[in-house]
Amino acid sequence: MKKIGRACVVILGDLGHSPRMQYHALSLARSEPHSAVIENESIHIHTMPIIQFVILLWFLCFKVLPPDAFIVQNPPSIPTLMAVKWVSSLRKSAFIVDWHNFGYTLLGLSVGRSSPFVSIYCWFEKRYGQIANGSLCVTREMQLELAQNWGNRYLCHPLGVQDCIDTDILLKTYRPALVVSSTSWTPDEDFEILLEAAEISGGKQYLYPRLLFIITGKGPEKEKYEEKIKRLNLKRVAFRTMWLSTEEYPLLLGSADLGVYWHTSSSGLDLPMKVVDMFGCGLPVCALVKVEKNGLLFSSSSELVDELLMLFRGFPNECDALKSLKNGALETGSSARWAAEWEEHAKPLISEVI
Repeated sequence: MKKIGRACVVILGDLGHSPRMQYHALSLARSEPHSAVIENESIHIHTMPIIQFVILLWFLCFKVLPPDAFIVQNPPSIPTLMAVKWVSSLRKSAFIVDWHNFGYTLLGLSVGRSSPFVSIYCWFEKRYGQIANGSLCVTREMQLELAQNWGNRYLCHPLGVQDCIDTDILLKTYRPALVVSSTSWTPDEDFEILLEAAEISGGKQYLYPRLLFIITGKGPEKEKYEEKIKRLNLKRVAFRTMWLSTEEYPLLLGSADLGVYWHTSSSGLDLPMKVVDMFGCGLPVCALVKVEKNGLLFSSSSELVDELLMLFRGFPNECDALKSLKNGALETGSSARWAAEWEEHAKPLISEVI
């Protein structure tokens, strides 16, 4: 009889905001999404205090049963990669890194790319990334970077998120178009583009339906931009800012007509989870995505205005361009697609290294 393997999925962060790592756990446990991770008898969740290298080692060495493989989310790289690599060597387990982004590029946003701390962090991240038994990554650009410049074994696969929510609610014909964006209100997210687009849209008010922008998230520059919004003389365009729970957020995405994302990637190689969340709820996105498949690109406020005009022409019933992108987003975010891709690509790699 074939031995049933055991894997340990390591997240130094918020499990609720790590959908791909939840899906790894579900797929490893041979569970079909969307059954809650916490209710699956084959998955055991160990929570820890926020800051502790020693406690992390203790959990991995003694509290977790010996696994055949550790699958660890990166970033953060320090101390996670070191701790998991040490323990995997001690317990003779495979060491697999799921690359969401490069930690040193995120550090560079706060201290500057020329900082010696960034160089040290980069060396550390590259060193421990190279000695991993296998790597999973979120984009083909990251796949090439890991293979060519880091010497990693790699795998590139699409991401899965929660199923979109079906409802029988009848929407009003003359309702406003609901546009959603999620932000951390940090300097790398240029919110000015959206404000400028809203002002330009107001000048073309009769070419658009009424627009309601809901901006979720919290961060250091939130109050600054809320004050700017109050000073705008907008017509037929309104903004609302809010902070939602993990249960409420997908409900909002499933109710929206369009998502907008203007985040500047620190590495230029990752696929932001906020965009993946939108795709998972069947929400097309204006951002850095596959053009004309599940969203549109823009690099300025005027380009965003042109895209809004094109997508919402004939809203809500005759907007064929928006409907086409929505179908593409549903296809991209399908949890069934995650299961098929995971079985085809991720499972063979994990089986090989253990």
